[in-house]
Amino acid sequence: MKKSLLALAVLGAFAGAAQAQSSVTIYGIVDSGVVYTTKAVNAAGTGTGSKFGVNSGVLQSSRLGFKGTEDLGGGMNALFVLESGFKNDTGALDDSKTTNTLFRRKSLVGLSGNFGSVLLGRNTDYADVISSYTSVGDFFGVTGAVGHNLDRLEGSRSNNSVTYTTNSIAGFTGNLMYGFGEQAGQTSAGQAFNIGGKYDNGPLGLGINYYQSKQGSTPADTNLLVGTSGLGDPTQAGNTAFKVLTLAASYQFGPARVYGNYSRVKQDLNTASPTALGSKTLSAANKADIYEIGTAYSLTPSLKLMGAVTHTRADFNSSAKGKLTQFSLGTDYYMSKRTDLYAIVANIRASDMANTGVFGDAVGNNTIGGADGSQTAVAVGIRHKF
Repeated sequence: MKKSLLALAVLGAFAGAAQAQSSVTIYGIVDSGVVYTTKAVNAAGTGTGSKFGVNSGVLQSSRLGFKGTEDLGGGMNALFVLESGFKNDTGALDDSKTTNTLFRRKSLVGLSGNFGSVLLGRNTDYADVISSYTSVGDFFGVTGAVGHNLDRLEGSRSNNSVTYTTNSIAGFTGNLMYGFGEQAGQTSAGQAFNIGGKYDNGPLGLGINYYQSKQGSTPADTNLLVGTSGLGDPTQAGNTAFKVLTLAASYQFGPARVYGNYSRVKQDLNTASPTALGSKTLSAANKADIYEIGTAYSLTPSLKLMGAVTHTRADFNSSAKGKLTQFSLGTDYYMSKRTDLYAIVANIRASDMANTGVFGDAVGNNTIGGADGSQTAVAVGIRHKF
């Protein structure tokens, strides 16, 4: 009897040790708000008007994720991340670019240790990391349409990628990523490359990132996917489609964080010469320069005030130029560590180019008073993290 009890105790100890060596976590964000938008094109396309609605992911996209680690010994760990996006106002998958993509946000497996980490799968590049030094750290998707959706600070993905990130060395962390185009007989077709880094020293944060991608039949850069077939443009296979360099800086002055950033984007395959105002969207630009300054001030540990100005200058292949400017103001109140209430007001205005709106509601069109102009959006919502 004593031997049996001893054996059970030993087995229990081993089981506890095995459990302590590995873990799986379910996590996510549910973010939803009531949004009022001015000057949105109506459903009939005959005019513009005010729009009310419940939006999912006003600040951060709603998501459900699974992540886990296993201790392999010697300071090495196996890890995985599976993250899916959804729209909590309808319950649908947030899968705008491709179909049947369950883990659209991330799908990764790899190793970490004293050497850093190596991850394989679908991943964001390092712009997503240094975005914490920009307005994306406070306003998240609110400043996407004015430029951060284009410069990848909003978190764009690359398929078939291998990512290496160093551990922090005296405050510096470096990152390399390579995305395979997976096109037989043409290695360069569809490939993507990223190099980035950040430096943290007390209140100072500095970040730099460069990303480049090429077109192909199965491009690694998911922004190059066209239609719903999941295929890129095979006629442009191997040609450089996208290049972006981003510089970002942030400094914490007591309760106030101030920041500034700049991005230069080039889209070499945008060779069309848009003549209609409505076709001169930011995504159709051949080149774009994105500038931003902003601040966040903590009145109390729970209450934060935020403000940012984001300005983008776009060049089109027809030698035409256009401008976008957005003024963003907001407040964020944390009821707990996991739940906050927010209120945002943003005004986006365009000059000589299309204004796609703060939350994707276009401001006019070619037949309704032109596509440029000004739009204001107001959002009040709640975000819960688990």
